[in-house]
Amino acid sequence: MSHGRGAGQVDLLQESRFWVRIFKEHALFIRLGLPCDWTDLISEAQTLFDELSALEDVLMARRSLDSRLAGEIASVVSELIAFKDRVLRLQLQCEMFPNFFPLLIDHIRREAVRFLEVLKTGRLAPTDVNTLTGLIETEVFWLRIMREHIAFIRHLLDPSERTLISSLETIGTRFSDALETARELGTMSMSHPDYFNRVIRFTEEIEPLVKELRDLKAQAFQLLLECKILSAVSSPLLLDHVRREADKFLEDLQVVRRELERLLGPR
Repeated sequence: MSHGRGAGQVDLLQESRFWVRIFKEHALFIRLGLPCDWTDLISEAQTLFDELSALEDVLMARRSLDSRLAGEIASVVSELIAFKDRVLRLQLQCEMFPNFFPLLIDHIRREAVRFLEVLKTGRLAPTDVNTLTGLIETEVFWLRIMREHIAFIRHLLDPSERTLISSLETIGTRFSDALETARELGTMSMSHPDYFNRVIRFTEEIEPLVKELRDLKAQAFQLLLECKILSAVSSPLLLDHVRREADKFLEDLQVVRRELERLLGPR
């Protein structure tokens, strides 16, 4: 598959490999958190897990992504989105009480919806906005994802884990501030400025913040493996999952930064 040059063009094979693995794990996490008497939903989550596992195997064996395979991926991911929608509705309507937050399902649904857009366009940034605004929206997307990761992990830790909780609360405040700044810069960019190098500076500022969070997630993962942390985390895989997403944010930031420098370089 090929696409014209745009805001943050990406390697769709690598994107698909990353996100299909992530979505496979989403199906697993949902299945593990569903009430045991909701057997139909548990079965559907397992079916989605199996379909995504099969797609992951195919993707790992491929050297390129053709339109047929992209269509298969889009179809399965669309099924997953519909499933997440149904689970979330049942929670919001108090018809089901699973062992996960409604915001978690909204969170993983947003990831799947965004991936479908990337798969369709071959670009990180939305196509219905100007390039600069679209690149900032990529940062907004990821900053919100990271902030929510912090909140989820914070609420899974035992209250006695005060040091880790304090670290999460501190970095959570910094991510909240960064997210608000990104949103403000995004709306400013809608005026189509010729020069807006503050956005480049912002991108440079958030990179070390994301690395700090990535390292904190990796530390928590290692502590869990060594049985040195008290928590309600169902599996070490969850912490490895969110750590990989932080690494993906850092990769996407490099794409965003290159595009910003191309658009807004020294004048």
